[in-house]
Amino acid sequence: MSDEIRDELPDDLNPAGFVGAYMFPDNSRRRWPGVIYLVVAAICVAIRLGFADSPIVNDGWYLAAGILAFAGIFSITSGWRMSVDEKEALVKAQQAVGFAVGHASAQQVWRGFRSRPTWRVLCYSAEEPPKDRGLVLVDALDGSIVEQLVEANPD
Repeated sequence: MSDEIRDELPDDLNPAGFVGAYMFPDNSRRRWPGVIYLVVAAICVAIRLGFADSPIVNDGWYLAAGILAFAGIFSITSGWRMSVDEKEALVKAQQAVGFAVGHASAQQVWRGFRSRPTWRVLCYSAEEPPKDRGLVLVDALDGSIVEQLVEANPD
């Protein structure tokens, strides 16, 4: 029957098309938008200075340039280059929790005003069912342990 509704996975979720491990993007990509913001801020200042007698150019161009410059500087200074990937974070988390890890997952998060990249690693002990679980925050820049919590698995 041709009118039959059929479920099918989208191409990007099809396991037959698996091409390798997912690579998390590096936070240093934030620097490019920061440079663009600074260039647009400079253009705003140039327009204000170059067309000072125009009725549609006023001091609001300076305000826009200031806001764009702040956003540009913030983007550039928060564009950290990560030196610890998720596999290294999983190893550091296993060392921090003090038990053999079975299942684990790593998630990239940001902390602080300047958005310092951090790996949040949730791990369970290797027993079946797991007796312990741990949550470890690993700094993605230097690999230091920011925080850790280990407890008995309530499940």
